[in-house]
Order: sequence, then C-alpha cells, then structure tokens
Amino acid sequence: MILFKYIFWLLFRIWFYILVTLPILVLFPILLISISKESWYPFFFKLARFWAKFILIGMGFVYSIKREQIPEQDKSYMFIANHTSMVDIMLMLVSVKNPFVFVGKAELAKIPLFGFFYKRTCILVDRNSAKSRQAVFLRAQRRLKSGLSICIFPEGGVPEEHIILDEFKDGAFRLAINHQIPIVPITFADNKKRFSYTFFSGGPGKMRVKVHKFLSTEGLTIENTKTLNENARTIILNQLQQFNP
Repeated sequence: MILFKYIFWLLFRIWFYILVTLPILVLFPILLISISKESWYPFFFKLARFWAKFILIGMGFVYSIKREQIPEQDKSYMFIANHTSMVDIMLMLVSVKNPFVFVGKAELAKIPLFGFFYKRTCILVDRNSAKSRQAVFLRAQRRLKSGLSICIFPEGGVPEEHIILDEFKDGAFRLAINHQIPIVPITFADNKKRFSYTFFSGGPGKMRVKVHKFLSTEGLTIENTKTLNENARTIILNQLQQFNP
C-alpha cells in the first residue's frame, strides 16, 4: 500500500509539471505577443488566468471562493495571502479578476519555460539584497500608476511545516500606504494539504478561499505600517484556524 502511495505521488507531481508546461507550449506565440508591450499586460493576465484554471482543474482541485467584498474594476489594490504551496500562484490568479502583478522570488526565473515569462511579467526580488528590495518599490510604483494591482505573499517565503502562518514582512504594507490603495487579505485553507513543497504528499480535493473585507490605507502614514501588518495577519490567521480547527 505504501509503495502505491509513493507511485501515485510521483505521477501526481509529474502530471503537475505537464499541465504547467502544455498550455505555455501551445500558446507560446500568443504569449510572446502579449508580453511585447507593457500596456498589453491585461491581455497576458487573461491568458494567465486560463493557464491557472487549466492546471487546477487538471489536477483535480475543486476550488470554492467566498468573498466578503468584491474589488472594483479600474482600481488598484494590494492583494496578499498566506503562502504554503506552488499552486498559490494559480489559485490567486483564479481568485482575483483585477489584473495584478506578482512580486516574487528571483529564483523562480530559473525554472525552464515558466521562468521565461515569469521574469518578464513579474517584479522579481532578491530578499538578501537591499538594492533589489528598493528596486521593487520603483517597479511597483510604475505598475500601480498604469492602473494595475500588486500581489505579494508577505511571509516572504514558505514557512516551516509546523508554522501555521509566519510573521509578515512590511514591504506590502508600506507600498500600499505610500500609494493609498486598499489591502485585500486572502486566505488559502487547503493548499498545503493538496500540494505542499514536500514531494511525496498531496492529492486531488477541495481548495477553500476566503477573500476578506478590504483594509483601507486612506490617511495612514508609514508610522501605521506595523499596525496594518498585524491587523492583516490576524485576519488571515483567524480564518486559517476556523478552516482547520
């Protein structure tokens, strides 16, 4: 029985990478065109949402999204969520319709094929470099001015297995305050169970998402960063504990 489980997990992982790669290969010419101009990013975003749905459905993940508030069109937001899985990216894409740009780890740009588009459409950050972190603010500022939103996983990486929710870094909250845009906390309940970074684990099943009421940054200053950070983290942590008591 254990042997069959390991065979299933191996095939499950291989199937995931097939699903990630196949739409990119099929849509490669269209994807290339969509990233050739920054102003065409919303079209690329629609393709990315299709790619994400294709993967989640193909993996047997049944997602349900509950929203306490719906983002308005043509308005910028800061989307944040807990981070436990490689499929967090896909689930974020299907959970949010407003075109947004990911701020993510520079290391992901090394992934074959996926990395080619990742580094050309996302804002990459080397968390060990102060210069890189500063550059993120400048690039994010340009994207926000063009009417896009930003998505950051504020834990700054995937926490240790025993940690429900790691401490949040301040970057997302400083950026939101600087631009006076609302923060949208989102909780992913089941991603670690469905597809964690542990290779021999996971399986098809439900993926619950909760989009919480927005946190306003109107009138806030940089001095309010820590309080805003803690409020957002408390919302997501409480929801995680309700989902998985």
